[in-house]
Amino acid sequence: MLAALLFSALPAFAAKGLTIDDMLAMQRVSDPQVSPDGKWVTFTVRDTDVDANKGRFDVWLAATDGSTVARLTTHEANDQDARWSPDGKWIYFTSTRTGSQQVWRIRPSGGEAEPVTKLDTDVNAFELMPDGKRLVLAIDVWPDAKSLAESIKRDDTKAKAKVTAHVYDQLMFRHWDQWEDGKYSHLFMWTSNKDVHDLTPGLMSDTPTHPFGGTEQLAISPDGKWLAYVARVGGRQIAWTTNTDVFLVATDGQSKPIDLTADNKAYDFDPAFSPDGKTLGVLAMKRPGFEADRQRITLYDVASKKSRVVADNWDRSASEIVWSRDGRTIFTHADNVGNVSIFAVDVASGNVKTLVDKGTNESVALAGARLVFAKDTLKSPTELFSMKADGSDVRQITFLNAERVKKITWGEYEQFSFKGAKGDTVYGYAIKPSGYKAGKAPVAFLIHGGPQGSFGDHFHYRWNPQFYAGAGYGVVSIDFHGSTGYGQAFTDAIQGDWGGAPYEDLMTGLDAALAKFAWLDGTRVAALGASYGGYMINWINGHTDRFKALVCHDGIFDTRFAYFDTEEVWFPEWEHKGTPWDKPEEFSKVNPAEFVKNWKTPTLVVHGGLDYRIPDSHGMATFTALQRRSVSSRFLQFPDENHWVLKPQNSKLWHQEVLAWIDRYTKKK
Repeated sequence: MLAALLFSALPAFAAKGLTIDDMLAMQRVSDPQVSPDGKWVTFTVRDTDVDANKGRFDVWLAATDGSTVARLTTHEANDQDARWSPDGKWIYFTSTRTGSQQVWRIRPSGGEAEPVTKLDTDVNAFELMPDGKRLVLAIDVWPDAKSLAESIKRDDTKAKAKVTAHVYDQLMFRHWDQWEDGKYSHLFMWTSNKDVHDLTPGLMSDTPTHPFGGTEQLAISPDGKWLAYVARVGGRQIAWTTNTDVFLVATDGQSKPIDLTADNKAYDFDPAFSPDGKTLGVLAMKRPGFEADRQRITLYDVASKKSRVVADNWDRSASEIVWSRDGRTIFTHADNVGNVSIFAVDVASGNVKTLVDKGTNESVALAGARLVFAKDTLKSPTELFSMKADGSDVRQITFLNAERVKKITWGEYEQFSFKGAKGDTVYGYAIKPSGYKAGKAPVAFLIHGGPQGSFGDHFHYRWNPQFYAGAGYGVVSIDFHGSTGYGQAFTDAIQGDWGGAPYEDLMTGLDAALAKFAWLDGTRVAALGASYGGYMINWINGHTDRFKALVCHDGIFDTRFAYFDTEEVWFPEWEHKGTPWDKPEEFSKVNPAEFVKNWKTPTLVVHGGLDYRIPDSHGMATFTALQRRSVSSRFLQFPDENHWVLKPQNSKLWHQEVLAWIDRYTKKK
């Protein structure tokens, strides 16, 4: 039945467009790391094993001139997070070859990898010390344990216990997709497997390495004397504060950590030492409680602890700090009008130059006189590129997916703009059906999450517009008020207005697209969204019946209760200007549950059972409301998925169900 639905929905002009099987077959490139001499770059490649229902990770190596690309490790285990030794003779990486995750190393010329750490617990992350002999390890431990050995012993005792209860005295008691177990990430200096000592004893907060962060939250000074790390501060307030600080600790372990950014009560993160070690760059937000404030490049003098902001008038949000070798320039990337662009920031003057504009460009690394970076677009998954430091002479280094890309007929796409809410210019993208020649196509109207996010020129593995184009749909997406990359005021505009300006932008933007692109059939439009996009689907259902079908993935049903069942309560407090008991009217005015009486559009509801950001009770409530209203509806629940659907076979089912649902209501009769 499903196959028949899919086949019958394809218009005559559809070609071999992108499918879910194509996406699963793509090799996913990430984490480029350049050798000390600038001639080589290691990177991680994920291959998807559909039968095993998981991704597998390997370390690859390429010449920065593009002449050589080779896989260094095989599919024995998950090998990733590669780092070069200072002399360039070894590549260190994490691997699960022995069951637990440990640090291994391999020669750049290949051969057999050899273990480095042999600990009775997982190593979450690591960085090499400048002497090439010692490692800084991130390990989850019981904070009151006197040693790593004592912490491991306590793990063993707990594993043998028959009691499985959780007991908590404060928030947050769970995060993202896991219940908190009382352990925290500490930083250890590893000299040998018998000499591992804690640099952060008693620390009661994690370096935020999950779910979104990584080793960018650690930085080692060039002389090896200092370690900068990020930790959340706030004690019992940890669930309703965004305050993270950057700390300095001596790597000899002889002094207590110094809170370098204590005066800033908002986010501080991504520390990076200048080449001479005298300055520490930090990305910082100004407004406490707001997780999407502008990220400013702030420089701290390590000796005096004085700070200054670079390019304070630049209305973009820097997303990394990469110093030039002379310390005069900082390279970074930022969301930028539906793209992610690479910029060069002059440290002295604050002048900003755009090096790469279009597409999604990030993960910048120095490679001698050139830069290596990762790039993807709506027509290509991530590959590695290089360019001169002035942005000229761009060359592609890797071509891992070239043959796969050639076999796909891609939907042509165009960015467009219109006058949206508040009289502001708002941008969107329109993608033609794959192989389009003539006629009108049904429309898949995609709504991004965040809400401080963007649907731009990006190859997405969960919400890829080309998947819908490949199925014969014209695709439209709008970066409504609240989206990132259009200036901070545009991002700020959504506060207290979730159902106002964003909804107006979406409806006006869809009208603008239908007027501009004659190949879109405005009588056959389905709207789909996740997270905030899922919230908006529920809001749309209560405010218009213009859509033939809706898909709500992990969407909020009740804004009031969404405050009480989420984990990071600073988010709803900022977005709705307070708590539900202090500002009940703010929560009520944007609450989809208040408008259930108007719901009438057929809706597919999808939710993950491990989603603790927006728990699946919201999906259940949405489905219950639809069923009680006698609205055609279907509930797809994944008990083993979080806010995202990550397992390959679950992802296949997700795409099949979503496509079958919108096909049912948008195909021509």
